[in-house]
Amino acid sequence: MSVNFEHFLYGGDYNPDQWLEYPDILKEDIRLMKQAHINTVSLGIFAWAKLEPAEGVYDFDWMEEIIDRLYENGISVNLATPSGARPHWMADQYPEVLRVNEMRQRTLFGERHNHCYTSPVYREKVRRMNQKLAARFDSHPGVILWHVSNEYMGECHCPLCQQAFRDWVKEKYHTIDEVNRCWNTSFWSHDYQNFDQIESPSSIGESSIQGLYLDWRRFVSYQTTDFCRAEIAALREAGAVKPVTTNMLYKSPWVNYFELADAVDIVSWDSYPFWHKGPESQTAVNAGMRHDVMRSMKREPFLMMESCPGAMSWVPISKLKRPGMLEASSLQAIAHGSDSVLYFQIRKGRGGYEKLHGAVIDHYGKEDDRTYQECRQIGADLEAIGQIHHSKVEASVAVIYDWENRWALEASAGPRNEGMYYREAVEKSYGAFRRQGVNVDVIDMTKSLEPYRVVAAPMAYMFRTGFEEKIRAFVERGGVFIMSYWSGVVDENDLCFLGGTPGGLMDVMGLRSTEIDALYEGESNTLHAVDSDAAYRCEHLCQLVDLRTAVPLFVYGEDFYAGTPALTVNCYGKGQAYYVCADAEQRLYDDVYAQILREAGVRRILEQEIPDGVAVSSRRDADTEYIFVQNFNPAPVTFCPEVPDGEVIFGETGARMKPFSTVILERKTTDE
Repeated sequence: MSVNFEHFLYGGDYNPDQWLEYPDILKEDIRLMKQAHINTVSLGIFAWAKLEPAEGVYDFDWMEEIIDRLYENGISVNLATPSGARPHWMADQYPEVLRVNEMRQRTLFGERHNHCYTSPVYREKVRRMNQKLAARFDSHPGVILWHVSNEYMGECHCPLCQQAFRDWVKEKYHTIDEVNRCWNTSFWSHDYQNFDQIESPSSIGESSIQGLYLDWRRFVSYQTTDFCRAEIAALREAGAVKPVTTNMLYKSPWVNYFELADAVDIVSWDSYPFWHKGPESQTAVNAGMRHDVMRSMKREPFLMMESCPGAMSWVPISKLKRPGMLEASSLQAIAHGSDSVLYFQIRKGRGGYEKLHGAVIDHYGKEDDRTYQECRQIGADLEAIGQIHHSKVEASVAVIYDWENRWALEASAGPRNEGMYYREAVEKSYGAFRRQGVNVDVIDMTKSLEPYRVVAAPMAYMFRTGFEEKIRAFVERGGVFIMSYWSGVVDENDLCFLGGTPGGLMDVMGLRSTEIDALYEGESNTLHAVDSDAAYRCEHLCQLVDLRTAVPLFVYGEDFYAGTPALTVNCYGKGQAYYVCADAEQRLYDDVYAQILREAGVRRILEQEIPDGVAVSSRRDADTEYIFVQNFNPAPVTFCPEVPDGEVIFGETGARMKPFSTVILERKTTDE
């Protein structure tokens, strides 16, 4: 289902339930929103206590009045279900809705997301609330989207969840003997005699069976996604027909978002980069990859459901955004495929945990506020480039970033128990592609590789079922595949492959991985090109390999394995397979990937050399390509984008680009 709104959604989380005693403020908010070109708000996210102040006593009149008033003023609503935070009366009357931690202690009422996704009581309370909301508001012309819950997170170890986990394990493995085999429980004599003995991992219980840990992570993700599906089913059963989303985070340790994405109609997420903490160019790469993860889940436009217009209050240091940074960050989301720029929050709350978190409208409440004026300008700019709305990002290059692989890497004992740097390894490949000015999809191991010419799979420690066959077919038909150190070590049950690694792909890669050297912090080695003077530093992990048919392009420079292969290439079928043996510095990836893309014939968006800190992305509709050029440097850069037959539709071109500036060009497309 491709969800297409009439324009870019601009606005954010609005909490009028916190201001019902201040009608003048609510009236003034609408005036300020209209002046800032805000056309959409997310409503009711944490409003359960106002919607159902006592069990079975519902009060939706105040919400309908707000929705009516917003609609009359041209502002649409993403209407939330309030399951992210339940009211006090529910915890008092039904303790089973409260979570139990891994120490088997039931938590007290408080915070948010402190509820059990398995609890029949909680599911029933949510079902009733959602059905009543749907019956009352789905037909309202001001409601354009259902916003289910908020940032699903956390896990519960209560007796209800323990039984649900046992049932899940039994459905997956059928017999206890198969559980013991797949979890290799004979190690330390931990065999199970029956399913009733199975419990979730705990620091005061079983924590040494990695197969158990991995399946618990899968179960928590499954149960969370099932809860989301139940929420959506309640809306649909009550007659709701409008599209549904739920706002995701980036690195969730609980939910595999590639699975959760299948439950919703459009992917949305909450973007909070740490701008000004380090080099802006690197933060931009990190933020861009996060956007591309979300876009790649459905390969459709997504929504940036939350971002911060000012300083974030829940970080160690609340740094102000420098002038121009908010617009650069907002337009980066658009460049990577977002159809929205939405903030948390529209108005700062007067009290509570996020009362000092950035907002469009400050406690001051007037328009002569710096952040408000920047937000107002962004709203006008989004209207000016409205033709880009719902165009798509097309990529012929992909990087694999897999949730289950990350879980397995983090749980494995060795080769480094203090920092495997999986995300950083993925970012190196992603950043190298992006610096060449190509769009990049970020996918997991379950996705098809058909659309791509080049695919990189950094640290693919665990091969999920069928992954090696997918890679083999991809390379055979002419694809270029790049794998790195510590790949193909275990299967999806975290059992080591027998007969050599990377499991099932030794012939494709043309080598066998033999040993891996874990380096202490501060230790390093070097990689030297076999046909030039090029040399690069590496750290953390150095894979040793035995070549079969692969050819070495780089060798190690130090230690007992000096002179042995450090980066190789193998021809297989019509394609090529590269193996990066060590955690090399970014420069190696930049240089090697540039050559790989040239040889693979991957089209760059701009043919010019792109300066450091300048990002290039593109979106397309039926006959037009929109090219985004952004300077994420805090200083001007000498660069003028050259697009044959292109026309500037946003920003200014010249010999130099201003700090945090954006230029958008359009050109008509042909059948390339």
